[in-house]
Amino acid sequence: MAERRDFGYIRKLPSGRYQASFTGPDLARHKAPVTFEVKDSAIIWLHNEKKLIDRATTDNERWLSPVERAEEARIQAEPGELFGEYASRWIDERRNSKGEPLRALTKKDYRQVLATYLDPTFGSRPIDRITRTDVRTWHASLAKVTPRARTKAYGLLRAIMNSAVDDELITASPVHIRGAGATTTKRPVEPATPAEIELIADNMPPRLRAAVWIAAWCALRYGELAELRRKDIVVAIHQIKVRRAVTFPPGGAVVGPPKSDAGYRDVSIPPHVWPIVEEHLATYVQPGPNSLLFPGEAHGHMWHSVMFGHFSKARAAGRNDLKWHDLRHTGATMAAQVGATTAELQARLGRSTSVAAQLYQHAAKDRDRQIAERLSRLVGDAL
Repeated sequence: MAERRDFGYIRKLPSGRYQASFTGPDLARHKAPVTFEVKDSAIIWLHNEKKLIDRATTDNERWLSPVERAEEARIQAEPGELFGEYASRWIDERRNSKGEPLRALTKKDYRQVLATYLDPTFGSRPIDRITRTDVRTWHASLAKVTPRARTKAYGLLRAIMNSAVDDELITASPVHIRGAGATTTKRPVEPATPAEIELIADNMPPRLRAAVWIAAWCALRYGELAELRRKDIVVAIHQIKVRRAVTFPPGGAVVGPPKSDAGYRDVSIPPHVWPIVEEHLATYVQPGPNSLLFPGEAHGHMWHSVMFGHFSKARAAGRNDLKWHDLRHTGATMAAQVGATTAELQARLGRSTSVAAQLYQHAAKDRDRQIAERLSRLVGDAL
């Protein structure tokens, strides 16, 4: 027969050993996982269980039964999946917002960030043993890394650990550093002037001059430009139909959809640029709707490294600081200068959000002086 106490019960078994049990906060009966040789050991076990209940009540925490504590201890004793293994599988199985597999170039970028910045610290560590302190120490170690690379590494780690929460490998993500997910330093870009664009284009090989004009005045991404074909130029209305883009992962060029749904767009060619495009079509583009506007030497896609090599020599004419992507920035800025609204910029650039388009509207500062001059002219006309 069990001996009733202030807390719990002790029963002497036929074997002579003692069994201890108690009624928990859940109103269920909980037995000690073992029996005791002496009664005092059973009393001590009950005393310790009472302390755990009192502590949970005082601290307003969830109380764990002896069975739950044993299971938690077992899980903690067994290391979880290694971070490196999970991260590699995450990249293989990752899908974009439309449920499609990641592009080859995106996977390549993720794997490079993983190998360079994450695996050296976390690769061989069980994913459920990574703590907030570990993450903060790792992030601090990247102090000398460029802000962009540091932000990308942090963003990838955060995405992987958030997925680990969804997969129930960890209860909560340890990746929480305020401001670490945003790049705070960007290279200042001074847009090219119309005269500089013309000068750079004139210094390009003749078959590539139109590429500079289109990149700057139509603000196309390089992948969109390199995939342009004769059928994408609507001669009747002087328009470019952006429907595809090319990327250059290891193994060769891959043609796919534009960067986002917003990338599908029709871009009007400015009137002063159209004669250049028209001459290029007549002189350098093979007949047939699928002929590339700017093919490489082997008649396939021109890799960005080849185009950038020619551009690097041409920009020496006066804008050594200019990068190819700055031509797109230039086109966006000039569109803002002539009064394009945020929505119009967003559509012309193929941007999914207005935030990115607004970056180019710093041009309004330059337009303010022109507006002031026009206001003065209004006064002069009235006098």
